[in-house]
Amino acid sequence: MAADKKAEAKTEQAKGKVKEAAGRAVGNERLTAEGRADQAKGDARQAKEKIKDVLND
Repeated sequence: MAADKKAEAKTEQAKGKVKEAAGRAVGNERLTAEGRADQAKGDARQAKEKIKDVLND
């Protein structure tokens, strides 16, 4: 289960990077901001899973 959550976090980070890059390419500040937000959510998920791993060891 933890591997699934980690994969979701990586996917969300990647999706955010793509959105941010697309937003920059077309000059869309909203899309750029959404991409950054998605990356932040992915980072938070990844940190949460890392903490779970440390506590479960």
